[in-house]
Amino acid sequence: MPRLSPPVPETEPRPAVFLDRDGVLNVDAGFAHRPDQIAWVAGAPAAVARLNAAGFRVFVVTNQSGIARGLYDTDAVESLHRWMGEALLRQGARVDDWRYCPFHPDHQAERFADKASWRKPAPGMLLDLMAAWPVDRAGSFMIGDRQSDMDAAAAAGIDGYLFEAGDLDAFTAAILRARPRTRAQE
Repeated sequence: MPRLSPPVPETEPRPAVFLDRDGVLNVDAGFAHRPDQIAWVAGAPAAVARLNAAGFRVFVVTNQSGIARGLYDTDAVESLHRWMGEALLRQGARVDDWRYCPFHPDHQAERFADKASWRKPAPGMLLDLMAAWPVDRAGSFMIGDRQSDMDAAAAAGIDGYLFEAGDLDAFTAAILRARPRTRAQE
């Protein structure tokens, strides 16, 4: 259910960037689940394209408690992610894979209990992507807008960068300038 599509088989490990969705890629409008609710964060498509060009796999990991709250269903999230992926592709940017967590401990917890370890700050979504794709963990990192994103990154054994506002492309460019390139990126 929370896996949008099977990964494309690849064997060469590459570093990955894990992006939170709401507040990083799109403006956090609260429980967004339709294209008309999406406004891109300044520089978001350019940041994804920059990461693609730098040799990173790009993954999106997002808590979606609106499912457990009954505000929308998994089909709405998957449809929105397809739309977002296609919109990014039209702008020269590619997300390699998506994960979302419908679990919330206060809403229908028993219904989604099997995904409790996916809810950030737990690292389940990141670890699932690392198991599905050949990821060079040492060169990987996460960009999120909450402490729970930073905690999930640390629990997955990667660096985390807190994006508080502004231009995501400028923020990403600064991270890439400060990080050493890995062998897989050369």
